[in-house]
Formats: sequence, C-alpha cells, structure tokens
Amino acid sequence: MFKTIEWKDNKVVMLDQTLLPNKVIYRKFINYNDVAKAIEDLLVRGAPAIGVAAAMGVALGVSRLKAKNITELKRGFKKITTRLARTRPTAVNLFWAIEKMTSVFEKALNDQKTIQQITKILIAEAKSLCREDVEINKRMGKNGAKLIKNNSTILTHCNAGALATAGYGTALGVIRAAVEAKKNIKVFADETRPILQGARLTAWELMEDNIDVTLITDNMAGYAMQQGLIDAVVVGTDRVAANGDVANKIGTYSVAVLAKAHNIPFYVAAPTSTIDEKIKHGKDIPIEERSPKEVTSVLGKHIAPNKVKVINPAFDVTPAKLVTAIITEDGVLKAPYTANIKKLFLNKNKG
Repeated sequence: MFKTIEWKDNKVVMLDQTLLPNKVIYRKFINYNDVAKAIEDLLVRGAPAIGVAAAMGVALGVSRLKAKNITELKRGFKKITTRLARTRPTAVNLFWAIEKMTSVFEKALNDQKTIQQITKILIAEAKSLCREDVEINKRMGKNGAKLIKNNSTILTHCNAGALATAGYGTALGVIRAAVEAKKNIKVFADETRPILQGARLTAWELMEDNIDVTLITDNMAGYAMQQGLIDAVVVGTDRVAANGDVANKIGTYSVAVLAKAHNIPFYVAAPTSTIDEKIKHGKDIPIEERSPKEVTSVLGKHIAPNKVKVINPAFDVTPAKLVTAIITEDGVLKAPYTANIKKLFLNKNKG
C-alpha cells in the first residue's frame, strides 16, 4: 500500500498527487512554507490528509526554527500556524489540526519544557495524528460497510480514499471495509472536473486494490441512476455543519439531488474532526474559490477561449435533507442531525 504522507528522517514526505496516475513520485519537505505551498497546490488534498499535513508542517517549522529562547519560539510558532491556516479555507480538519498542535504547544510551555523537549513533543503529536487518522478511517469503514448491501454498485464523487487521508480512506474506506467483509462491491467513479480527482486518483487507487471500478464523466451520473446501475452513493466531506449540511467537492450537490430523485441512498463518510459545531448552517461554510486556469485547462492543455469569464468554487454544500446518513468512527448519524450531532459530541466529551 502506498503512503500519502509520513514523517521520515525529520522531513515531511508526501506522494505528489498532481502527477498521478502517470507518475508516482514522493516529495521531501524540510521547510514549513513548502508544506503550505504543497497544500495550496494540491500535492496533498482531502480534508483528513490536509489536517495531517498541517500538523506535520507545524512540527517541521518548529524543528527548523533555531529559536534562542521561549519568546522567539512563541513568535516563530505563531508565524508558522498563521501561514498554514491560510492555505485551504473550507477543509475544517486544517484548523482542527492546527488547534490540536497549538494546544499541545501551550501545555508544553505551561509545563516549562525546554525548546528541545517542545520540539520532540510536537513531532510526536504530528506522528500520532497520522496514526490515529488511519485507525479512525478503519472504524468508520466498518460502521459504513454495514449499510452497504451485497452485490451493490456504489457511485463516489471526487477522491475520498487513502490518498485523501493518512491511509485507508473515508468514502473509499467504507467501500474497502465492505469488500473486506466479503461483499461483492462494484464502484462507479465520476471524473470530478475540473481537477479530475475521480479519473486520476480514485480510479487509480481502486485499481491498485483490485476493486472493480468503472469511470464515468460527471454528466453521466443521472443516466447511470436512471438505468438502475447505481445502488448507493458514498462521498467524503471537507466540513459538516452542526445541522448536517455537508460541504464537499464541487458537483456533490448535483449528485445528491439526482440520488434523491431516483430514491438512492446518499451516504457521507466523515470523521468527527470534520464536523464543525461552530458552523450552524451550510450557508456559513467558507467556500474556496480557485484559479480560473483549472477550468480553462485540462492537464495543462488550454481548452477555452482566451479571456472567457470563469467561476471556480472548489466546493458546494449539500443540504442535510438530501443526506441519508453521516458515517463517523463513533457510529452512524441520521436525521434529526442537529440533535444527533450534539448528542454525539456530548458522548465524546463524557468519554
């Protein structure tokens, strides 16, 4: 199994996803600014993987600071976290990971640890978050696999697999777990314009695991449902609002509407770290606007008239009323989402 991201020899090592499936190349980073740029440029993407990358970026930055005293360390830490927080506004795992690292940093300061000790503590925490992400995905996968019937064909949008996480995957984790449970599962992956994560990443990842996958263009989803080719939809998410509204890769909302029209269950696989209780409704989720070049070009080849106007929101919001269930590592949530999300976090905090 390939590794999406890891800490190795005091460097952050990432699989360059912009080159897949044509080249499998790992990049080594020794500077937190380069980690931030890698997040912005989609070398690493997917909410959980972004969170892990941010945590490792913090640890990397602190390890290279050469701070002479605690005051310089605090100033450097703030600069590092501020830079990383500017990379991707929609993926809440980014901010969750930075908050985790900040909490660990502040505790170490309060415990009067030395700069060297603080650095080791931050590296250990980043590694721990990476390991925990894989464990969380596997638990989530088992919970979701129970919802998938034998001999099913699953439609998925974008890439929410091992490539989007520290390993195993969210939506694809559900599919992997169903396959591991000896269920006969087939997958339809839509191409996911404009970056083609479905065509380049999901199809490649599933083929690597010998899971039956069929690639379709984005505008074939309705046809496939109409022809009875799809039994369920499983997607990941970059942020879930407190009411169950879901922000995911642009085009997810269209798939959800089609699923509703064809009476097909629409499942969202989301670690609890992706649920943002501070955001009450999906309309309040910040939506990242990316470069027009992603729309006017395909794999570096220009396809549109020069100077044509373009909008390029990276995500859209699917209302909770279109979501059949939200699959987490702590169980499966169903409507009413506001009450059940609140209950989920109350139980987690008690634990």
